[in-house]
Amino acid sequence: MSHKRRMRAILGTFVEIAVNHPQADIVISLAFAEMQLVHDLMSFHDPNSELSMLNQNQGRRMPLSKHTHKVLMLAQEMMHKSNGLFNCMVGGALVKRKALPQHNQAQALEQGNVDDLVLDETGATLKRNALVTLDGIAKGYAVDLAIEAMQAQGALSGWVNAGGDIRVFGNISLPVQIRNEHQALGEVFQVENTALATSCVNTHYDKRFPGLIYHRQHTPQIGTWSILAHKAWLADALTKVASLANAELRASIIQSLGGKCLNSANIKI
Repeated sequence: MSHKRRMRAILGTFVEIAVNHPQADIVISLAFAEMQLVHDLMSFHDPNSELSMLNQNQGRRMPLSKHTHKVLMLAQEMMHKSNGLFNCMVGGALVKRKALPQHNQAQALEQGNVDDLVLDETGATLKRNALVTLDGIAKGYAVDLAIEAMQAQGALSGWVNAGGDIRVFGNISLPVQIRNEHQALGEVFQVENTALATSCVNTHYDKRFPGLIYHRQHTPQIGTWSILAHKAWLADALTKVASLANAELRASIIQSLGGKCLNSANIKI
């Protein structure tokens, strides 16, 4: 049985989902529904999303859905484990640079820290006037939910490609090419039963690569950072760590956090 594919604009990018299943249309629709849920809950751009409600109510405990709570927990853990190289508390800096919209918040801190976000079992509180952005992890999490939705329906194999956040499962190989910061395509390589995420850092803000990586203590290094990991959320988060890590320590840092850093000029898996 061949893989049926569908594409949809979601999460600020084009998402392709493919699956091997006798009821492929239904299974793909379920997978897209999971991704839409993540978008609705965690979009910084939507002033009515759960994330925006948290950002607009500093100092107040906000109840959260299980998915938003889970992603905030994963983000907070990554902040700890990466010694702050991954930081989801930089929404203020991205708003100031017009990479993210301002939703009538007071002037926010450019960068908060891990202690500014307090999680309990079902909710969260922002202690200071810092803004959380989950753009560096939520898309990967949405990819993982889509894969889980397909697997729950008995799908034998398939993949999700959300604007370069990719995860493949089953007995298939997905050929991939990565476009670098100069728009040149790298060599074709195969992705099997793993997740791959890529972030491009250029010298200037570029609509083709609308993501902006900010850190107060570290300057993102120009390049295309691609990470392999067992989950898409992890690969997604680690691309930000890779762009900020010391060049000599980058590979070992990424490995210690559960990923593998690829050289976009000559990718080998």
